[in-house]
Amino acid sequence: MKAMILAAGRGERMRPLTDTCPKPLLQVGSEPLIGHHLRRLRAAGFSDIVINHAWLGAQIEAALGDGSAYGVHIAYSPEGAQGLETAGGIATALPLLGDAPFVVVNGDVLTDFDFQAAHTAAATMHEQQQLAHLWLVANPPHNPEGDFVLDKGQVYGDGGHAGSRLTFSGIGVYHPALFADTPPQQPAKLAPLLRRAMAEGRVGGTRFDGLWLDVGTAERLAEAGRIAADWHR
Repeated sequence: MKAMILAAGRGERMRPLTDTCPKPLLQVGSEPLIGHHLRRLRAAGFSDIVINHAWLGAQIEAALGDGSAYGVHIAYSPEGAQGLETAGGIATALPLLGDAPFVVVNGDVLTDFDFQAAHTAAATMHEQQQLAHLWLVANPPHNPEGDFVLDKGQVYGDGGHAGSRLTFSGIGVYHPALFADTPPQQPAKLAPLLRRAMAEGRVGGTRFDGLWLDVGTAERLAEAGRIAADWHR
């Protein structure tokens, strides 16, 4: 099973820090933010990692190289300076990801998520003919209304269900078929694809109550640094 780290965002809310450094390379504790994902993915048995990039992407390739420093092999999917949105980026990277389900994680979150769970989710997806499995978290202050409804292991796009409305963590397992109608090299958002699959009952989900922080502002970057420092004490 392969993994993809989404690292193509411009990081507008982090400027001026991201004017000269791509957000995934911002330092969090003793290593760049993206390095925490690489270590956790490797610990969970993932050795083939795909990373997309756009803004200042050459810096990401220069910093991470082939991934050997983290014990993985990295393949890159460059998108040009503007980026392709999430679905467009994934669709463009599909030749590197193969025909089986793969796990994707946003490059700008800090989490202690155990990526071993992705293997179990992929097996469940196969059994239930699902197109995606998402991990949802309690709604943070910057997203109080949440994104989707989780009800008995299924994820829905509206509030007409008895489950909890939660925030998408940016961690999911996807079947390549989810992107069958998404052309590569063109910008496309992920949410419409997920909502369509949800309407067909083909998106499973799990609540994650561990550490999860959207590192989207300078203040949260500082918080991430404090958390990472505690990990190494």
